[in-house]
Amino acid sequence: MPSSPLRTHPVLRGFDRAAEAYERGRPDYPRAAVAYLGQRLHLGPGRTVVDIGSGTGKFTRALAPLGAARVAVEPIAGMRRVFAQEVPEVPVLPGVAEAIPLPGGFADAVVVAQAFHWFRPRPALREIARVLGPNGGLGLVWNLRDDSVDWSRRLTELLAPYRRAAHAPGSRDRQWQRVFRSPACPFGPTHFRSFPHVQRAPRTAFVERVLSVSVIAVLPSPKRRQVAAEVRRILDRDPATRGRAIVALPYRTEVYWARKK
Repeated sequence: MPSSPLRTHPVLRGFDRAAEAYERGRPDYPRAAVAYLGQRLHLGPGRTVVDIGSGTGKFTRALAPLGAARVAVEPIAGMRRVFAQEVPEVPVLPGVAEAIPLPGGFADAVVVAQAFHWFRPRPALREIARVLGPNGGLGLVWNLRDDSVDWSRRLTELLAPYRRAAHAPGSRDRQWQRVFRSPACPFGPTHFRSFPHVQRAPRTAFVERVLSVSVIAVLPSPKRRQVAAEVRRILDRDPATRGRAIVALPYRTEVYWARKK
């Protein structure tokens, strides 16, 4: 089976350890973004979509109103365990994007939310194309925090040295786009649209949001507690969050899609 960063990167243990925090702390997805992607990928009753790197099933759940049959693929056991609890009606299979455990032509569409930057893009795209039927579509989605908000920017600054030390890919990394420009790419050009989104949740959810980041989750317990205390200090000091039971954090949801050649 081809290797994948999700099999070999040392922060892998962080995703496994932080699955419950991921479920509690990560935002959902805006309905407008899901509807847009569903239209572009022609998702609806009688169609099949595969969610690769499905995590705890947040995007898998968002796809439900479209009416397509859903199948999930997730390499991390802890994530699959929470997925099975939260989305019991959808099968979740162990596997990686570079070796999808499904037959050729199985799906009408493949989606990847918050995960494509972890893949080896060339073998992953070849494997995704294999699983897709003729004219199948691929959708890539990221929720990105709006760092024009002061306290969100402080969270980014808090996480930055841990990301650098771990040499971990980030959701804002766009190097994957290069592979779509290669003549050998099995997909046509990518199309892009951005949607505003807001996560409204108790303060504790934003602490867990940070603790669910792989480079933090893999740290020893005393260091994770220190990071959690730093997040609480940020929330205590910023005028937009200080003293509030429910906190609102703006996001930008980026949606890319492409059609199989």
